[in-house]
Amino acid sequence: MPTPKQMAKLADEAVRKRALPAAAPDGPLPPEYWDSLLKDPRAGATGAQMRQRRLSEIQRHVLRVSCSRCERTVEIQTADAVRLCGGNAVWKDVAQRLLNNTCQQRTGRHEEDGCWPAFETP
Repeated sequence: MPTPKQMAKLADEAVRKRALPAAAPDGPLPPEYWDSLLKDPRAGATGAQMRQRRLSEIQRHVLRVSCSRCERTVEIQTADAVRLCGGNAVWKDVAQRLLNNTCQQRTGRHEEDGCWPAFETP
């Protein structure tokens, strides 16, 4: 009969043999990782690409933009944004217009007035 110390050693070896080898930090990632990453719906567009899309191309139901300056957030449904500005309007321009209509920070200088949009994904 093996001793408790020998049994623990045998159990550790069995666990190590069954475990999958870990990927090296600079080694290639498995193809399953890339498949799951690319199937993620958020992989459709980067933030910059999303800002340049026309409202008719956006699949999200709610669009959200916040101001980096006054910390105000504005949400609008995509259908409402299309009704207000038309389907060919670019989301970046619509967001800037929504923020500027109710901006809280006024300095009196045209170059500095208005909100600074920070686009978020709901």
